[in-house]
Amino acid sequence: MPNQTLIPQWPWLPEASLRARQARQLRRWLEQTVLPASPHFREVFRKAGVAPADLQTLEDLRRLPFMSKADLTSGPEAVRKFVLVPDREALARRPSTIVRALLRGRRAVQAGFEHEYRPLLLTSTTGRSAEPVPFVYTGHDLAVLRSAGVHVMQTCGANKEHRMLNLFPFAPHLAFWITHYAGEAFGVFMVGSGGGKTMGTDGNLRLIRKLKPDVLIGMPTFLYHVLTQAVEEGVALPNLAKLVLGGEKVPTGMRRRLRKLAAALGAEEIDVLCTYGFTEAKMAWAECPYPAGATSGGYHLAPELGIVEIVDPESGEPRGLNQPGEIVFTPLQARGSVVLRYRTGDCIDGGLTYASCPHCGRTVPRLVGNISRRSEVREMQFGKLKGTIVDFNRLEHVLDDCDDLVSTFQIELRKRNDDPLEVDELLLHVVPAPGAARDRVRHELENRFAERLELRPNEIRLYDDEAMRQLQGVGTELKEVRLVDRRPEATLETEVAR
Repeated sequence: MPNQTLIPQWPWLPEASLRARQARQLRRWLEQTVLPASPHFREVFRKAGVAPADLQTLEDLRRLPFMSKADLTSGPEAVRKFVLVPDREALARRPSTIVRALLRGRRAVQAGFEHEYRPLLLTSTTGRSAEPVPFVYTGHDLAVLRSAGVHVMQTCGANKEHRMLNLFPFAPHLAFWITHYAGEAFGVFMVGSGGGKTMGTDGNLRLIRKLKPDVLIGMPTFLYHVLTQAVEEGVALPNLAKLVLGGEKVPTGMRRRLRKLAAALGAEEIDVLCTYGFTEAKMAWAECPYPAGATSGGYHLAPELGIVEIVDPESGEPRGLNQPGEIVFTPLQARGSVVLRYRTGDCIDGGLTYASCPHCGRTVPRLVGNISRRSEVREMQFGKLKGTIVDFNRLEHVLDDCDDLVSTFQIELRKRNDDPLEVDELLLHVVPAPGAARDRVRHELENRFAERLELRPNEIRLYDDEAMRQLQGVGTELKEVRLVDRRPEATLETEVAR
């Protein structure tokens, strides 16, 4: 059997040493693994006039072109060219193959090839804006996924005595599978409920009563819904220690409300921690625990598994440390589906840092600050003559500290009278907090939009919790729908980790 152990974690290293080590691993991975098995990437390197040996430092990565989602969706067969298919003759000449053959024989070599290159698992993007994009994993990739999952467990401060409940939906979706393999590799008791689509809210609550989990893991909107229902039904969870969130952005107000709900369940001290990941990386990263009211230490990366660059969203030029920009990812261990210099479309406002974390002291690189989606910056034609650029990433912060609202909402964009030639309209769907006067809610929201976004919603519709859950698809959709673009010419490209 091929070696199923995890990819070893690198020791804590100074920035210069860490980056040099990543550059060495990058050259080795490209030369021995990617180029021998990928006609597409061989052509990319040929056109760029670059060989793996030319990438002496991470700064040399800029000599290679970027990839983006457009490369993966350019045709029905587009994703196939990014899957590594081994050339056995080329692989047989690798030094590692020769050593294995001498020490363990041809059958071990064959088993090693199977472990590295045979597809075993498929995940995909959520496909909310287009056809889902599939990514395949080999046995080697699953070892990487386990290692990335252990990183998340360790960063979040998990221990093996915890009982964990995975509330992500059963689906070919990164969030569910990294949680599953993280639990297996870390050696912790983990139950996957399948979320709302599989067991429904009542089924999840029955499981919570029986299991009494120490850790709940899932989509923030669904966890908010489940905890709200648990409070209403008088469930007690005094041992609840952590809520680990993924798949959606989590504004400060949502964290605050989740802590409040946990306190109502009897959990006096609780960590509310976020993860960031995306299908194309085939991994995710997490925050470490930090006190309520303090600033997050950011997403702690796994430098032995991948390289993160921050670039200017417009020019693509590299940004310095602690400067905002777009997140670009290159793996260091991937087989199966592979990306290089993948532009995520996600922008981080605090950039990348190598400073030790103020909370846990780790010296791994970290992504710091708020992450926003470039696809959520839209041009709205509110007037006949001039369009207005609206950044819907800012909306969550406009609504975040409004005490008259709960943390669920939906924005709907449409054309007046559904006429493609007419002006755009913005509808805001919200849930007032218990006891909040409806007229006051509308008046406050209109003022907030005017002051902070320089626009006014055409209509504000108020809902109760259940109606909003149905509107967002809580428990029925893989991800709760917060932004709906119904304009006839619109295409919605919202990819979260997603």
